[in-house]
Formats: sequence, C-alpha cells, structure tokens
Amino acid sequence: MSAILNHRITGEGAPLILLHGLFGAQENLGAIARQFHTQWQVHALDLRNHGSSFHTETMDYPSMAEDVLAYMDEQGIDKACLLGHSMGGKVAMQIALQAPERVEKLIVADIAPVSYKAGHDAILEGMKQVDLTGVRSRRDADKQLAEFVEAAGVRQFLLMNLERIPNEKQSKDGPVYRWRLNLEAIDACYANLAAAPEAGTPYMGPVLFLKGADSAYIQGKHREEIDRLFPEAKVRIIEGAGHWLHAEKTDTFVALCQQFLKGQDGG
Repeated sequence: MSAILNHRITGEGAPLILLHGLFGAQENLGAIARQFHTQWQVHALDLRNHGSSFHTETMDYPSMAEDVLAYMDEQGIDKACLLGHSMGGKVAMQIALQAPERVEKLIVADIAPVSYKAGHDAILEGMKQVDLTGVRSRRDADKQLAEFVEAAGVRQFLLMNLERIPNEKQSKDGPVYRWRLNLEAIDACYANLAAAPEAGTPYMGPVLFLKGADSAYIQGKHREEIDRLFPEAKVRIIEGAGHWLHAEKTDTFVALCQQFLKGQDGG
C-alpha cells in the first residue's frame, strides 16, 4: 500500500477531494477549499513528491491514483467527488478510469486526457540551476530563477516550494533553504507526467471539464478523446481565464463546480 499523502480536511458533508497541479501543493487550491467547505468535507491533498507528502523515485499516473485510493481507504471514504487541476486533473481522470466505483463525480480543470509535448524544460532547468548554498532569502533565489523563467508570477508560484531549513538541521556555511518538492524525481519522471492517463474502459459517470478560454491545454482536437473516455462529459469555458482559471476567475469557477456537483448542470 502507498504511504498516506499529506492532507488537510475542512468542512462537513459528502467528501470532495482536491488535487493540485505540477510544482504545486494543496495550498494552491486553498481559495477553492474555503468556498466549498461550508457544504462539503474537503480533502486537499499534496500529491507524491509535492508539498509535504512523501518522496519516491516512481511517479506515474497509476501510482499516483493508488496514492489517492489508499488515502480514501485510510479515511474510510468509499466514494468521493474529485476535482483536479492540470496534473491533478490527470490523476483524477486516472482514478475514475482505474477505479470508477470510487468516484461519484469528476471535475477536470484545464487539462485533457492526452499526451502533451514537453513544456516545462526552462522551469525544471531553472530550479535545478538555483545554487541553494548561496541563497539567504527568497529574493536571492528569485534572481537566479529569473535567468530561466521570465514571468514573475510563475517564479512566485515556483518559489512557494522553497522552504527554510530548521536551524538545528543547518550546517555551518551550508544552505539555509531547500526545495520541499522532489525536484530530481519530477525531472526524471517528467515524460510520465506529460503522458495521457492509462485507460481501459471508459468512465461512465458525470464529468465536467473546465477550460480557460485563453489556455491551449484543452483544444477542439481533444474532444474526440474526451468523449471516448468520458462519454457523459460536459465542457464549459471560462472567459478571461488562462490555465490558472481557478485563481483568475475563482467565483465563476466555483459557481460552475457547485452547479455540477449539485446536479443543476445536468450532472
């Protein structure tokens, strides 16, 4: 059995599991969790090699799905609604395809069940090239990372993974900061993360795909595969939003999810 994922549980009601994207952690979906916990028991998870969850050399969607299923078993959750963004959306899709009896409803935020070309080379290289021995503040790390990642907002997101080493664990003249995610494993397993979820038979339950209008992660050419694997899927587009649609248009995102989860969108 997989080790139990780090998690935060808020609210009461039927279980809703939130799964973050690549380089992220449960905190990235905090605004979503706060709006849902009044009606749902929200389980926000750190996926393997991310946040405060365990590190392992293996990283692929079947294994990550098993992590979530093991968490559900540990919590006594027979069946839950799943909401996943980006990589977390692929994990959620994998769970639905792998163990459909455990999924009540599925929400996939801005990702399709397809393989993608490598798109994070600069980020991975930049994070690997940060010389942590010389970092004494996040500003120091940001300056180094800026040589590889131009967008300040992306750097700010990535630097959420930088944590201060406890004083008692620091060595004289050694690093003060460390990456809390398993950068080496993510880099080594990146091809697995760019791949499509592994599918046997389609998931016949209700599914909502949410696409940011300004994002290219879900394209018209992907609809055939969406329909093949998720015949009951609906696709909704959020205008004025990109890949980070849940942060850019939080109220709209939450409203669409609530309608779907309550069955007010035909779900």
